[in-house]
Amino acid sequence: MSDQKTALVTGANKGLGYEIAAGLGALGYRVAVGARDRARGEAAVKSLHATGVDAFVVPLDVTSDRSATEAAELIERLDVLVNNAGISGETGPGWTQDPTTLDLDVVRQVVDTNVYGVIRVTNAMLPSLRRSASPRIVNISSSVGSVTWQADPTIEIGPIMAAYSPTKSYLNAITVHYARQLAGTGILVNAACPGLVATDFTGFQGRPPQQATATAIRLATLPDGGPTGSFFNDDGVIPW
Repeated sequence: MSDQKTALVTGANKGLGYEIAAGLGALGYRVAVGARDRARGEAAVKSLHATGVDAFVVPLDVTSDRSATEAAELIERLDVLVNNAGISGETGPGWTQDPTTLDLDVVRQVVDTNVYGVIRVTNAMLPSLRRSASPRIVNISSSVGSVTWQADPTIEIGPIMAAYSPTKSYLNAITVHYARQLAGTGILVNAACPGLVATDFTGFQGRPPQQATATAIRLATLPDGGPTGSFFNDDGVIPW
């Protein structure tokens, strides 16, 4: 068996996911580019190959049980899982999502991708992760998922996003439960906040994706005995 480590990044055909894949590839990882659209995934792989990254496409729709199972069958041993795929469910100007007028179908779609998708993919990949000597799981969250910060009127946390923000709080909570359940197995599970990143997800507001990967990559490459069940941004630990 090759000593080269393998990392799967969901939603890696563009934006932050692509840059996380590129960063891990630059460190010598073989990168599985998880992409719902195979053609876009193959285009991303071609671009990564051009920079010297060892990459391959994994067709993966995180909202599909069958897709997650089929993706897991493609990867015998997985060292790093980065759950990056997510949607905002944007429904109003300035990203405002008024809880008093929420469309529950939108809420269901956002939860299915941002929460159920992480559970679905993580559980499908756990057998492969258990074959790794130093497995790591990184869930891409957001500062808007911090209930502590959301509830503090002195902190400017952005607009009310009553569909999107709670999914990140839920993701943070499930991160803690995975960390507790997997304690002692060597699998480290943490959440990462990349900040506001200039992608189509944010209307290209924020910093370039290349500058927003540091925390996710650090958590993906933690040494044995590193932290687990915590929530980080570039400055350190974020309160839940």
